[in-house]
Amino acid sequence: MIKNAKILVCDDDETLCYLLKEQLLEEGFVVDTVYDGSIAIDAIKGKNYDLMLLDLNMGDVSGEDVLKFVNDYNDSLQVIVLTAQSDIKKAIECIKTGAYDFISKPYNFDELLITINRALEHKELLVKTTVLANQVNKKLSDTIVGESPELQKVINLANKSALSDSNILIEGETGTGKELFAEYIHKHSARSDKPFVVINCASLPDQLIESELFGHEKGAFTDAKSTKQGLVEIAHGGTLFLDEIGELSLSLQPKLLRFLENGEYRRIGGVTNLTSNVRVIGATNRNLLEEADRKSFRRDLLFRLNVITLTIPPMRDRKEDILLLARYFLETKSPIRSPKKLSPEAEELLSKYTFPGNVRELDHIIERAIIFAEGDIIRPEDLNLPLDVIGKILDGGDHLEKNEKILSIDEIEKKHIAHALKLNKWDRTRTARQLGISSKTLYLKIKKYQIKQE
Repeated sequence: MIKNAKILVCDDDETLCYLLKEQLLEEGFVVDTVYDGSIAIDAIKGKNYDLMLLDLNMGDVSGEDVLKFVNDYNDSLQVIVLTAQSDIKKAIECIKTGAYDFISKPYNFDELLITINRALEHKELLVKTTVLANQVNKKLSDTIVGESPELQKVINLANKSALSDSNILIEGETGTGKELFAEYIHKHSARSDKPFVVINCASLPDQLIESELFGHEKGAFTDAKSTKQGLVEIAHGGTLFLDEIGELSLSLQPKLLRFLENGEYRRIGGVTNLTSNVRVIGATNRNLLEEADRKSFRRDLLFRLNVITLTIPPMRDRKEDILLLARYFLETKSPIRSPKKLSPEAEELLSKYTFPGNVRELDHIIERAIIFAEGDIIRPEDLNLPLDVIGKILDGGDHLEKNEKILSIDEIEKKHIAHALKLNKWDRTRTARQLGISSKTLYLKIKKYQIKQE
């Protein structure tokens, strides 16, 4: 049985409603009752129900009218029609137009309970299918690779955070594995059997992000040909991961703040407040406190979001994990019949490289090396590292000459992005994919660093 599922009973027979409610409450469901179709529609607008028991014969607004509204407004709401023997043909038509099933009156409660549980399982399957459509072949991570003290501290904090239900802010440079930690926290939390839903705040324009997050009503804008559920609704009971939350516009931040404060939101074009119970995990590669000082990020939103803050260390601060991760990527990405290995020279080169792109860069380096290496051994030339970096390492190294300038993180990032663009002949889509960032983020960094095509 689905725990704490919300059921709406709609029947003009008040005695039947009372008896059904008492029986369902004993089974552990949350139950509301209404006696009129128009009131049922208002109730659906105001609360996220999982299932509805619907009588067909009511007053001015019939059961068929309510079912039509449900199909347009919230097609994941499961409807079981309660019908008299004389209306079975009508009930079958309702199934054709979207109802899950029908039960004849007088009902047998055990049969009804079986049908209710099947309908709720069907709803969960629909939600999972919707989530998987956005995350094809995505498997939530159960383990994080690394033995460095810096990483172990963060894993320890993540384990403690998973036991709470507080909102979390994950900070870290691009490619450090912020989404991996969000998945890990969800997997080890009490919400692990519910959806883990991801949205990248930098990948969509404002209106599309708002529509993705909160949904929209039919006709709310030009292409809104039907009502759409938002991700906060789909993620109900689970975790919503907002990647690159620092890119969220100032116009959307108050709406997210309101949702974080009381779980309330409105679909675009809607006039009714809806509620959803989700845990929000945000991730950013920016310093949001500095952004708040610059008035580009709301301070109250920051404080509401970072009840718990995790800071993921960059690869340069956890060098002892480099070869562990490299071997892990080799095991998971190499063909099973012919696994490849790193030569001692390649291992030495990787262990001395600074990885400005962090774990994601190492992942891509290993994936490329597997493809281009001839034979079973990956050699230094197969790693395709920047030539100037290889030269410094092979020449001895990792020490600095007396007058050699220490590059800032921004300078290193600029050089790395420029090199990646050059290798890809300024194909921005491919470069963004290899760097593990969105095309919009790459565009902003090109603009920020004034990188020009040679």
